Amino acid sequence: MGRLIYYFLIILVILSGCSKKDNHNVLIVGMEMSYPPFEMTDESGNPIGISVDLAKEIGKKLDKEVQLVNMSFDGLIPALKSKKIDIILSSMTATEERAKTISFSDSYLKTGLCILTGKDSNINSIENLNQEGKIVVVKKGTTGHIYAKENLKKARLLVVDKESSAVMEVIQQNADAFIYDQMSTYKNWQENLSKTNAVLKPFTEESWAIGIRQEDNQLREAVNKALFELKNEGLFDRLGDNYLSEQKRVFKEMGYPFYF
Repeated sequence: MGRLIYYFLIILVILSGCSKKDNHNVLIVGMEMSYPPFEMTDESGNPIGISVDLAKEIGKKLDKEVQLVNMSFDGLIPALKSKKIDIILSSMTATEERAKTISFSDSYLKTGLCILTGKDSNINSIENLNQEGKIVVVKKGTTGHIYAKENLKKARLLVVDKESSAVMEVIQQNADAFIYDQMSTYKNWQENLSKTNAVLKPFTEESWAIGIRQEDNQLREAVNKALFELKNEGLFDRLGDNYLSEQKRVFKEMGYPFYF
């Protein structure tokens, strides 16, 4: 009986070691899969998009299996800090406020905040919104939300959980404007040309980066190295052509720099 227990304990140790090794070779990536064409799912519920492709390529560079976790945007940083995920790759802007609690990789995309308005609106700048009686809709936890809260003191803020809800508030004339990133503002305008207008010149500039725990210096260095190599290998050019070819053409015509 003693020998059987001895062998059983050896097997447990071996299995435990394998488990740790397997976990060590997995990169758990958190993202909110409701932001096409970056983070989304196909008709079968499979993750697709620019961020999904980028995560997989980073995983290859780090020699890790990528596990994607879909969660709400405002839950990503708490999940990272509590070690439920290893990195955040979810079109997240690297802000000073966020950098107080998490670390960021090098930037991989530059964009800015823009304004979606009603079709017949006379709003043509952010200054037009900082007025008594103006209603500005924002998506909770985004940089648009942060900007509006800090800078549009005279306007009334309407905070919603989903991008689609914010667009609908503008269409239904419940809000004067929706503050969001340039890419989404363009998309939402094109999808609702008869009912919306867009001020596409960004009034702020933003950089997207990958969120990493502050103590994970080695992982941050590895991710930065992967981003550098992938950029030099032309991955971002290919992603732009595959997912954003129309915007790439239109932005060139309008004189706006492309994101990557």
